[in-house]
Amino acid sequence: MTSVNGDPRSDAGYISTIHARSLREQVRRGLEAALVAGELQPGEIYSAPTLAERFGVSATPVREAMLQLAKDGFVEVVRNKGFRVIEMSDDDLDQISQIRMLLEVPSTVRTAKLLTPDRMMTLRELADEIEDAATRGDVIAYLDADRRFHVELISALGIPRLTDLVDRLRRQTRLFGLEALVRSGKLIVSAHEHHELLESLRSDDPAATTRLMEAHIGHTRGLWVGRNEP
Repeated sequence: MTSVNGDPRSDAGYISTIHARSLREQVRRGLEAALVAGELQPGEIYSAPTLAERFGVSATPVREAMLQLAKDGFVEVVRNKGFRVIEMSDDDLDQISQIRMLLEVPSTVRTAKLLTPDRMMTLRELADEIEDAATRGDVIAYLDADRRFHVELISALGIPRLTDLVDRLRRQTRLFGLEALVRSGKLIVSAHEHHELLESLRSDDPAATTRLMEAHIGHTRGLWVGRNEP
């Protein structure tokens, strides 16, 4: 098994290397890592008991984690069989990218006047975490810090439903193309964009913020999936 995060334990497979707080979250993170690494293949059906055996846990936390992944659009429930990994088509990615452009770009521009010094400090720390994870090639740590960064940023608007929707849309496309990005070194370039974004927000530069966010989202249809960006 190819190691993405540089941890020699990952040679045994991501499913055997789970690190998180609650058991369900441990299992979820392990499943996400397995999706990134290609251990769980699009179109294949996996039962909770079978995955539980591989995790060395009971079927309950696996089923709970898979149901959460189904809610986020990564898998679908197949009655009496288990869960099928959903394959993102080009049309799916196009639609999600278009929705994200409509939601995230203007929303992020609006946050510039709402970022308190404390929130900005938190965002800078998360941007540092993102770059550090990218430098190490630790994809799961990258995904975790990236998610927390954008949730923290959008939550400045004080619209929980928007924050939840943006978070869900981002999660649906963040598990694709990551291994190739790590190998190419482009994940580090993508990571640095978070600091550039914070600088544009600090300067209250709507044009720069718009350009950076459009490029950031554009990666979903470009370098993140091994294609030229529009």
